[in-house]
Amino acid sequence: MRGGGPGKIRVKSAKGRTAQSTRWLERHLNDPYVRKAKAEGWRSRAAFKLIELDEKFHFVRGSRAVVDLGVAPGGWAQVVRKLAPKAQVVGIDLLPTDPIPGVTLFEMDFMDDKAPAMLRDALGEAPDLVISDMAANTVGHAQTDHLRTMGLVEAAAWFAVENLRKNGAFVAKVFAGGTDADLLAVLKKHFTAVKHAKPPASRKGSVEWYVVAQGFKGRPEGEGEG
Repeated sequence: MRGGGPGKIRVKSAKGRTAQSTRWLERHLNDPYVRKAKAEGWRSRAAFKLIELDEKFHFVRGSRAVVDLGVAPGGWAQVVRKLAPKAQVVGIDLLPTDPIPGVTLFEMDFMDDKAPAMLRDALGEAPDLVISDMAANTVGHAQTDHLRTMGLVEAAAWFAVENLRKNGAFVAKVFAGGTDADLLAVLKKHFTAVKHAKPPASRKGSVEWYVVAQGFKGRPEGEGEG
């Protein structure tokens, strides 16, 4: 690496690294949110996305039981622990996540049939907040990548609908175009307010957006609340 003007990091090309990956690394290293995350001890710049969403919609503070889907590397779980220090937090991800004080972690696929029950048992009560920063590994085909990620979002939404405490909230990453019509209809049926937002920490060129569903109406009598 070499300097490229005041405070600017320039990345040298390297054998085996494509021009695209070099540009990504340079952008990443010069990202003010990356620098701020490192300075403040957050595990990822994504922590600021949750902080900014909560500043606008107020769903983290006061939570007492939280499920974090796609928890690695742990930035969102860190935010929850800071803003709601008394909350029980359970996280799951295919990727390993270094331990976080006060957070129960599972290294497994959320789409595994056993995952929902494991998360419920570990939490010990119905969650009042389900957050999901999950995204499928991309294959480079926009429509395929969108469909695969929306499949994860749909699974996360149904987990929320089947497990949330009344008046709870569901927050998930979606992509450009927002939430698919069918899933949006499900969320509007089960929540009193459903909004889309792009927090300032989300890169301008990124296609990601977030759906924020609040005021869970509860399940029909007889279904229980976990």
